[in-house]
Amino acid sequence: MRMPPIADALKPLEWLLGKWKAIQATAIYPTMKDFSYAEELEFTHNGQPNIQFTFSSFNPETKAPMHREIGFIRIKPGTNCVAFISSHNIGLADLEEGVVDGQQLTLETTSLGRMSFGKPPAVEKLKRVIRREGDFLEQIVDMATSNTPLTRHLFARYQKSQ
Repeated sequence: MRMPPIADALKPLEWLLGKWKAIQATAIYPTMKDFSYAEELEFTHNGQPNIQFTFSSFNPETKAPMHREIGFIRIKPGTNCVAFISSHNIGLADLEEGVVDGQQLTLETTSLGRMSFGKPPAVEKLKRVIRREGDFLEQIVDMATSNTPLTRHLFARYQKSQ
C-alpha cells in the first residue's frame, strides 16, 4: 500500500520513512554481558501529522524475538521540537522530547511509566540519537537505571531495505 502525501509538519522528518535493517547492532551495559542483536525498524505515516514506528529486535542466530518498541513521533508545527512516544514489550512506556536538526533526532526522556510488576532495576532515563548519514541510519541509546547512572547501552547502524 502506498503512503498518502506526507503532512507538511512532518517534512523535517521525512528522511526517516521506510524500512531499515541493522547491519551492526550491539548492546553494552555495566550490569550485563555485551551482545550483538539483529533489528528491523519501520517508519510510516497515514497522512496525519505523526510518524508511526516499530522497532523489532531478535537474536541473530535463533531469530527468537527480543525487544520491541512501538510508537509515534510528532513535531510541533513550525518548530524543530519533537516528541517520541514509545511503548516497550518489557512493560515500559516513555515520552522522549528533543529536536530534529537536519537529519538527526536528539531525544531525552521527560516521562516514564512502568508496569507495577516489572523486574528491577527500573529504567530512570533514556537518551537517544537517531541520525541519517547517506544511505545509513544510526541509533545510539544511553540508559540510566535505579542501579546505574546514564551510560551507553545500544549502538546500531541500519541500511534501508525499502
